[in-house]
Amino acid sequence: MVKLRLKRYGRKAVYRIVAIDVRSRREGRDLGKVGFYDPIKNQTYLNVPAILYFLEKGAQPTETVQDILKKAEVFKEFRPKLKEI
Repeated sequence: MVKLRLKRYGRKAVYRIVAIDVRSRREGRDLGKVGFYDPIKNQTYLNVPAILYFLEKGAQPTETVQDILKKAEVFKEFRPKLKEI
């Protein structure tokens, strides 16, 4: 299972938003970098097409990442495809 979660880097609390396998640790190898979050300066950069791609493939965001995506209104663009029977 793939999750969208924060990956810490640098000396200060600065994070990358990455798509990563659930079994990997926080600083483990990621599948793709989809954003950047700096809580100190309150800056956020999101690669929306990459985020939507991983969400369509079934990736689950963590609570913190979900809050960041809600503030950026990413979920308004995301409409999961319904499987036809």
